[in-house]
Amino acid sequence: MTDRTLSTVRPEAGGAVVHVEDVYDTSVADLWSAISEPDRLARWLAVVSGDLRVGGTLRMRFTSSWEGTGEVLVCDAPHHLVVASREEDGSETVIEARISPEGEQARLVVEERGLPTDASDYAAGWQVHLEDLGAALAGRETSDWSARWRQLIPSYRREG
Repeated sequence: MTDRTLSTVRPEAGGAVVHVEDVYDTSVADLWSAISEPDRLARWLAVVSGDLRVGGTLRMRFTSSWEGTGEVLVCDAPHHLVVASREEDGSETVIEARISPEGEQARLVVEERGLPTDASDYAAGWQVHLEDLGAALAGRETSDWSARWRQLIPSYRREG
């Protein structure tokens, strides 16, 4: 695991957007599989069930303990996925993932929109998720999500 800051937070329309990205030692197709196939998603991000097509409904339980439903807004394999996630209170965020080739590797860019103005907790969380993706792709154990998040959150709160 690295201690580098992968996530950034920027203001947008009365809230915030978290932007996180990393480059992985894998192909675009393999990275797409890791972000779109339920058995692979469960290794690093969330238990997901449902229909991965535009208009499809998803049920998600993240390693960060968030649970909710989502709707697939864009599914352009193997480069672009957009999911609107809904909270029980009716609030919504939009998670967008873009994959592009980077030489022999693949870059993943994730943005989550519709977050509260202070999104430092989310930024630290996305860093942990992308670190766990790297571990899963390399065949290593993923982190104790909560422990790693607690380790990172002080630096994100100082930056915010």
